[in-house]
Amino acid sequence: MVGPLNTKPPAGEVRSSGAQPAGATRRSAVGLILGAPLLGACAGVQQSLSQFSSPFSSSQPGPAPGPAGPPQQSEAVGNGQVKVGLLLPLSASGNAAVAAQSMKNAAEMALAEFQNPNIQLLIKDDGGNAQGAQQGTQQALAEGAEIILGPLFALSVPATAQLARTRNVPVIAFSTDSSIAGRGVYLLSFLPETDVNRIVEYSAGIGKRSFAALLPENAYGNVVEAAFKQAVGRKGGRIVAFEKYGADRAGPARTVAQALGSADALFIADDGDSVVATADALTAAGANLRNIQLLGTGLWDNPRVFASPALQGGLYAAPDPAGFRSFSARYRAKYGSDPVRTATLAYDAVALVAALARTQGQQRFSPDVLTNPSGFAGIDGLFRFRADGTNERGLAVMRVGSGGGVPVAGSPKSFGA
Repeated sequence: MVGPLNTKPPAGEVRSSGAQPAGATRRSAVGLILGAPLLGACAGVQQSLSQFSSPFSSSQPGPAPGPAGPPQQSEAVGNGQVKVGLLLPLSASGNAAVAAQSMKNAAEMALAEFQNPNIQLLIKDDGGNAQGAQQGTQQALAEGAEIILGPLFALSVPATAQLARTRNVPVIAFSTDSSIAGRGVYLLSFLPETDVNRIVEYSAGIGKRSFAALLPENAYGNVVEAAFKQAVGRKGGRIVAFEKYGADRAGPARTVAQALGSADALFIADDGDSVVATADALTAAGANLRNIQLLGTGLWDNPRVFASPALQGGLYAAPDPAGFRSFSARYRAKYGSDPVRTATLAYDAVALVAALARTQGQQRFSPDVLTNPSGFAGIDGLFRFRADGTNERGLAVMRVGSGGGVPVAGSPKSFGA
């Protein structure tokens, strides 16, 4: 195995031992230039731009309806020997193309910041649809791609996976739909299950045992519901009230509000606007939200949430924001604009394959290497791929404040067993 990454941007050099160089900064030690597996037991070895700005939703089915742009020409970036396919919806309709361009920029930035990478990116426009993904994958495989990064949208991933499996080529997709993971498809994304596990575990650690929950009646709510019930059960907690809402929040909010006297934590999982509306519905139903610990997911990382008086003091799980701030500053300096939130996924994916190409020999993209239980250090903190293709992230716990999220528990420095 390779030791932890101890590099300073932008050099991107991967080191093979655990010793930090003199003068190493915290940023370099955490590994914002993602690269090598972390030192573990083996010592010495929504269809708006907001969907992409806060990519913690449960699925990204496809681009918004509307006219698509002209297909983008394929590009080959870098001159390394290891070929890496990168599929993005560069000509998709709506704001998907904006997000795709930002992710493409981030991928190229990772290549530029990694010292002497031995990879070449084969960038393909999948148009945000399955047919485009199939064509792009065929082209990348024909050009010798050893691994495919992308697609972004869940509906495009099976078309890529089907072709890649015939060549025994792994896929690292950016979708947040866990149902498409597995059999050589790994998801490098922000999965809501990880948010739920982190916030429930933290809550249990500070003495919360009785939980109420109010969730949306949609695909995201279904994923979160299953994760929440499992997480509470694992921690020996109990759920004293559980409701889901559709267009009308008033009825479910009244039911939950009436049960809050026997709960010491209330879990609300939805996007920023909806969380605020749900909190308002609970208040209108007579709930005093200041008397209970509010809990949420990464979707709470939203200005509307921070501006809501009712949600002040609420806790939610999300990546430590320091990594994204540093990345954003370098991105702005290079491209003159702000990155979308999903841009770090493309950056980390490219940095990961560049590091594995350098350090892992012919087994560089094998399942054993990709599912290293010690994980990898990325811009948004630790992550690791599970054997089923989903991922686990080391998340911080944030408290809602009027000026933004404030960390109350840092992200872990290593994964447990």
